[in-house]
Amino acid sequence: MNKLDQEIRQTKPFGSIEEEAFLNLGRSWETILGRLADFLKQYQLTPTQYNMLRILRGAGKEGMTCSEAAGRMITADPDITRLLDRLEGRELIRRERSGQDRRIVISRITEAGVELLKEIQKPVSELLARNLGHLGRRKLTDLIETLEEVREVKVLAPLTRRKK
Repeated sequence: MNKLDQEIRQTKPFGSIEEEAFLNLGRSWETILGRLADFLKQYQLTPTQYNMLRILRGAGKEGMTCSEAAGRMITADPDITRLLDRLEGRELIRRERSGQDRRIVISRITEAGVELLKEIQKPVSELLARNLGHLGRRKLTDLIETLEEVREVKVLAPLTRRKK
């Protein structure tokens, strides 16, 4: 019995090595994300809000549209507008209509948002180091390369449920 079997109290073998790898990947992501979420609570931020602030900081003074920002998110959020509303309500970002096309709304990080990211940058780096640093540079590089290969796979067609 391996660690995942014990963690999820699975008594039967996995259906395949691919299933076991998939479940391990999900369990690992949720574990690290949960630790990040616990840390960010003291700043009244969620991991998704933190991700959006980083994206907007990277966009610089030009800012970006809602759809551009959504396309850069680590995890998809079905309600980007509400996410941006919350950040704007805390004055961490500002939004304004484009001068050329009034239908387009540009989001930009505020100085308060930049300062918040500066404040939490070191503790977040330390949290990630505690959670992943023990693997060492070589294993982390291998992990990154492996995960990139996983994302490169092109599925020809989605599997459909067989009709009865």
